[in-house]
Amino acid sequence: MSGKDDYYNRSKQQGYRARSAYKLKQLDEEAALLGPGDTVVDLGAAPGGWLQVAAEEVGEGGTVVGVDLQRIDEFDDHDVETLRGDMTEERTRHYLREAVGEGGADVVVSDMAPNMTGEYHLDHARSVHLARQALDTAEELLAPGGDFVVKVFQGEDLDAFRDDVAASFQYVRTVSPPASRDSSSEVYLVAKGYTTSPVAEGDRIEVTIEEEGDEGDGIAYVEGYTLFVDGDVGETLAVEVTDVKPRFGFAEAVDGGESTPSN
Repeated sequence: MSGKDDYYNRSKQQGYRARSAYKLKQLDEEAALLGPGDTVVDLGAAPGGWLQVAAEEVGEGGTVVGVDLQRIDEFDDHDVETLRGDMTEERTRHYLREAVGEGGADVVVSDMAPNMTGEYHLDHARSVHLARQALDTAEELLAPGGDFVVKVFQGEDLDAFRDDVAASFQYVRTVSPPASRDSSSEVYLVAKGYTTSPVAEGDRIEVTIEEEGDEGDGIAYVEGYTLFVDGDVGETLAVEVTDVKPRFGFAEAVDGGESTPSN
């Protein structure tokens, strides 16, 4: 019996519904995804192994919601909400938004995989399609700073998809957890720090400093997004964005840019 099969035995002994529970455990250990009080959404959650792990980590103060086309058996020992539905349908997305609440999700995870045909390129393309659906859902549900984990099969479209994920997060890593089978082409993209900023690093824009920050720097707002800029309240400056965080960013005045002082 191979070392990989040991995860199946461990899942039975420790009460997990699937050996895949150890993949999420290992991803969490690698990237610190789950914490007490978090709101976690699991896409393609049946039979529920990832839901069990998430519920253990977020504790009584957290919220765990799972959705799948298949029915997910109720949990006796965990407070988990489950939805049966298709994430491409607005009805399912509506109920999921209600379950998550206005505060948004801290983590969205997806272990979805297509029905395997045995044709490598087709299976890869279908896995990327599912992963893009998961990304769309994550961008709809995540609160700023939230994290995203998605399974995808290796292949020619992986790099392009990873670039699309990277555009919305602070950073992305490709992880192969030990619990993945040796024969599998699956990898997981782990994206940290969901960013809803209307600006990107390198953008040159004009801003007006509206407030003074705790450290004495100026604060400007771009579509409600906070930018810290070295300047005085009331000044209008041409700036270049130098760093973008999920909830705030930094910018520097551009040499030769016009500055309009307050009256």
